[in-house]
Amino acid sequence: MTPALEPLRRIAAYAVVSDSDGQVLLVRASPRSGTPGVWSLPGGAVDHGEDPNHTVVRETAAETGLSVAVTGLRDVLADMRALPHRGITIHTDRLIYDVIVRGGTLCDRVGQPTDLARWQSVGAAKGLPLRPFTASALGLPPDAVDVRPDEAPDFPSFYAVPGPDGLHRAQRFAAYAVATDPAGRVLLTRVADGYPGAGCWHLPGGGTDYGEQPGAALIRELLEETGQRGRLVELLGVASHRDAASLGPEGYPIDWHGVRAFYRVVVEAPAPPSVGDVGGSTSEARWFGRDELYALAAHELTEVTAEAMRAARL
Repeated sequence: MTPALEPLRRIAAYAVVSDSDGQVLLVRASPRSGTPGVWSLPGGAVDHGEDPNHTVVRETAAETGLSVAVTGLRDVLADMRALPHRGITIHTDRLIYDVIVRGGTLCDRVGQPTDLARWQSVGAAKGLPLRPFTASALGLPPDAVDVRPDEAPDFPSFYAVPGPDGLHRAQRFAAYAVATDPAGRVLLTRVADGYPGAGCWHLPGGGTDYGEQPGAALIRELLEETGQRGRLVELLGVASHRDAASLGPEGYPIDWHGVRAFYRVVVEAPAPPSVGDVGGSTSEARWFGRDELYALAAHELTEVTAEAMRAARL
């Protein structure tokens, strides 16, 4: 049982590093961590405003002594774990990157959350206690080394806290769809007045709930926001954007950092779009033909929409 645990959320980025023999680089959690002796991919929490691509390079260097370069995005997933001895439950949105080694020397650390870094064959890794996300990334059956909370706690989808400079700050993970129908039309939503990017066309989707996988959250959001039932096809990428003084319905500036995964989604049986959350951040949803889409000016699209369209070659 895990009663009265304080819920926390974080975003983290991890590296899948392989050598010429097919071994993968793993790090071991030290007694200072919540799961001592358990092995995982190198990586860690995304700092406020930090691009996850930079996080995975920084954290891998700190934990292993190796300098790496990102070559691609492998997966995005989420998990919950309870740490009763610390009185907390953590939901982590994890970005898994493929990387290559640029140089450096493998080293161990003393008195840090991870204490060993070792090359392991996948076969040898199968015999180690692995964090579930690490096992999944390596194509292995997940171990039950994490304690899961009895149920997902209540946690607001938007959560701003005072930063070190006194300005409120918020870091949010969200999932969005590049949704197309059999005719090749693209579904976009318009940002409502009073919200950052008001009047711009945006991707359908939004913030994920505590304990929710990003793909499942996206399909749910698509239906709630536009009335469309979609099928997830592939992960296209992750965008990281920071607005150091965002203004929204709260009425005061917020140092906002959004990390957004975007997916290709197919809507096999499109319906006339309908906005379910009336009075929320979406004022309109509409199908765009390719010519209509190309006619939109850059300032009519949000940053993540433009980035996702490029990734989808639209």
